Amino acid sequence: MIRLENLGKHFAMEDGRHSVFEGLTLTLPAGRSLGLLGRNGAGKSTLMQIIAGTMRPSTGRVVRNRRVSWPIGHANSFHPDMTGLQNTRFLARLHGMDSDSLCDFVEEFADIGAHFYMPLRTYSNGMRARLAFGVAMGIPFDTYLIDEVTAAGDGAFRARSRRVFRARMQQADAIMISHSMTDLRKFCNSGLVLHEGQLELYDNIEEAISRHEALMRTT
Repeated sequence: MIRLENLGKHFAMEDGRHSVFEGLTLTLPAGRSLGLLGRNGAGKSTLMQIIAGTMRPSTGRVVRNRRVSWPIGHANSFHPDMTGLQNTRFLARLHGMDSDSLCDFVEEFADIGAHFYMPLRTYSNGMRARLAFGVAMGIPFDTYLIDEVTAAGDGAFRARSRRVFRARMQQADAIMISHSMTDLRKFCNSGLVLHEGQLELYDNIEEAISRHEALMRTT
């Protein structure tokens, strides 16, 4: 169970306070994979980071009773001066995994060659995404937070990512941000639409996509 309780987030701006959302209260259904939709700037990635615990809300809280990943697609959980190998070993220990087996899996899956042994600050954005996705897929989370990561890399890597992710979804849930309605239909069965600071839950992903597309036509 993941529950948002009176959740709000705002940022200080030169011309005052910018509120992303306020007063979000919602229980996200267990056993469902949710597509998170909204136009650019609606606050989807901000909400994802707050659910993960990598960003603090301005008000309210998130209650979790399950293992939730970091937002995969962003390498915020990785240290830039540590190598890919060192980052992987650190996260293995943090999550109670065997570090050797996780490192073997990630090195083969991410397929970034010698960069696996180089500092993360030398990586391209695509390499960071591949490493983050590889580490996350090697750790058994109850809920995976996915932010456009299945679009990273070449066609072969994208196909491999989708196969592994589909396998993980047999035993876990996901919250996914993607501009690809095809990916949302493929991996999600329910949906969330974030619009003007309000979060709407739809039992069927098609209903969420229809709502999102209608909003995009009117803005």
